[in-house]
Amino acid sequence: MANGESASHPTLIGSVQRALRLLEAVAAHADGAPAKQLARETGLPLPTTYHLLRTLTHEGYLQRENGVFVFGEAAEAIGRAGDRRRQRAHASEALAVAGRKLDAAVYFAVYREGEVEMVAVTDDPERPPVEEWADFRTTAHAHAIGQCLLAQLDEASRKEHLSRYPVQSITPFSMRTEGDLLHRLDTVRRGQVAVERQEYALGTVCSAIPIQVGAAAATLGVSLPSHELHRLRSVTERLRKMAETALTTLAFSISI
Repeated sequence: MANGESASHPTLIGSVQRALRLLEAVAAHADGAPAKQLARETGLPLPTTYHLLRTLTHEGYLQRENGVFVFGEAAEAIGRAGDRRRQRAHASEALAVAGRKLDAAVYFAVYREGEVEMVAVTDDPERPPVEEWADFRTTAHAHAIGQCLLAQLDEASRKEHLSRYPVQSITPFSMRTEGDLLHRLDTVRRGQVAVERQEYALGTVCSAIPIQVGAAAATLGVSLPSHELHRLRSVTERLRKMAETALTTLAFSISI
């Protein structure tokens, strides 16, 4: 490796390390801290501290308010990304528990900024989820999760979505026209459940129920092999009963 670098002794950039120590020091003070205090706490020379603080402020990782340094938007964005990762992990854990109890693949999705977003899916080799062979976002009309989300949208939002992603048949069982879809969505709204049989993936049947998590359109869904269609109704009802206990975790994963 170049410059004597090895797997056991990687090359470290001292200025980056010092900048990170400063960020850690700022994080320890909810109301911020002045440069001199940060220099003492990190053991850095005051001139070096000022130089790094100016750089971090210029790049948006810090900002100076009333003589103290606090996190800027760039640092907060990193923190939000970490929060999203942790909360999605929690949502995945909640779904894994549900999947084991239901003996089914379980999904949690939301409709955010005009797109179907799959937040979490169980990953059990005994009950594998449906393979995303066609983009879930562009084929919302063909799967139960998408149908459940579209049914929750207002008319304008639904029309806008379908103008971008028109109804198209992707299996022999898929709906073929927008009129067919709109009729299905009326049924979904009345029954508070979407059911599709091999419309997205051959050999698979799915259902999805709407869940209330603030203003967001959200859904929990399950999938089963098509030869287990006889289980789908009972599994869906059990999922509906289990949903309430999972709402706190799922709602927070949407809010961030």
